[in-house]
Amino acid sequence: MIDFVANKNLIKYTKDFDFSNIYFTKDFEIVEGRDDNTNRKALESGKTVMLYGIEKFRVKDKMHYKDSGLNQVLCKLAKKNNIKIGFSFSDVLNSEDKERAVILGRMVQNVYLCNKYKVDMVIGSFAKDVNDMRNDKDLIAFARLLGMRKICNEKIDTFFKENDIGIIMIK
Repeated sequence: MIDFVANKNLIKYTKDFDFSNIYFTKDFEIVEGRDDNTNRKALESGKTVMLYGIEKFRVKDKMHYKDSGLNQVLCKLAKKNNIKIGFSFSDVLNSEDKERAVILGRMVQNVYLCNKYKVDMVIGSFAKDVNDMRNDKDLIAFARLLGMRKICNEKIDTFFKENDIGIIMIK
């Protein structure tokens, strides 16, 4: 299993956390979601490999539904352009009380949408320091808790080998 980190100094902890490899997010075309325009542009461009953290920057939920940053149109774009949707454990770990509950609820909704539209999902720590990093088994358990049916992290040492997005899925 692999992991993604937001701090290049954390790559040296690959073996300590039982990962086959740890990648720095800035080395690839990985976009952190911000607002609707940023998310849509990232999914429409064919250059982006992964979009992550889209739950974190939503201000307020709507009256009748959660504003999780992902909808059926964006899921179809991600599927069409073969872009992965990433879920950051660091976002949950570094949030507090009600904010954590809101982020988890939005993640569950986004996982539901990704499962429904068969969008590939990636789970990662996206750690900024060593205290945010988690073991590969912890990340898989978190992914299963969110409802992920398949995770695209496994056996990813061939990353960017074929068509610049050679991610192999686990079953």
